[in-house]
Amino acid sequence: MNEHALRLRRGIEQDLAAGGPLLVAFSGGVDSAVVAALAARALGGRALAVTAAAETLAGAELDQARALAIEIGIAHEVVTYSELDDPEYVANPAWRCYVCQGMRMRTMVRLARERGISRVCDGTNASDPGPARPGLRAVREQGVESPLLAHGVTKELVREIARGLGLSAWDRPANACLSSRIPHGQAVTLAKLRRVERAESLLLARGFRVVRVRHDEASARVEVGGDEVSRLASIWRELVPDLLALGFRGATLEPAGYRSGGADRLAGA
Repeated sequence: MNEHALRLRRGIEQDLAAGGPLLVAFSGGVDSAVVAALAARALGGRALAVTAAAETLAGAELDQARALAIEIGIAHEVVTYSELDDPEYVANPAWRCYVCQGMRMRTMVRLARERGISRVCDGTNASDPGPARPGLRAVREQGVESPLLAHGVTKELVREIARGLGLSAWDRPANACLSSRIPHGQAVTLAKLRRVERAESLLLARGFRVVRVRHDEASARVEVGGDEVSRLASIWRELVPDLLALGFRGATLEPAGYRSGGADRLAGA
């Protein structure tokens, strides 16, 4: 770990140690993994990682979160609730992430209070803020702390710290909830979410690391990492029947590879 990353890590640990018990909103991605690991180092048994298992969390992601919590050595709980009970969320407006994060963080804050914990933090890093991140506003409104952001830790530095801590997730590709695969304005349904999850599982099982299956109306548009596109193209004809068997009426390959926000781009939003 370079000296700058080490100083940042120590600064975060000191801040975490100076407070009381802490609940970490823990997705199992590298950002929340670093926060959880530093919380465990700073607070020991007074740190708790909690994963929100709503419909938009893929089963494999939950499995990874559980395994990573054991690796870190932090107490871990899973809390369940339904995002699809909220009509605003189902309608999938442009501010869906605000609605989603509001539900998630309210759940975390409520659980923390039930456990006698006064602080909640998440894994927002200094590369995250921007005008297209309405979910961050919901995080702030719920009084949730973001130690990586507070210390100016970018995504690159997060990975450096994670590698220095020996976390297996240090190079795990970034991911987002399954509803991000559905263009804004098209309803989020359980059937669509499960179809996307199964389709992405097919590609992950074939060794692709960065995978997004965009669910536009009844069709699938498949994105993989830029360095993986040629391999996907080579097996595309054999993959299409598997995608159609899941209930998609059509399937296309994105030749440009994965791009953030791709669901809305393909829909012309």
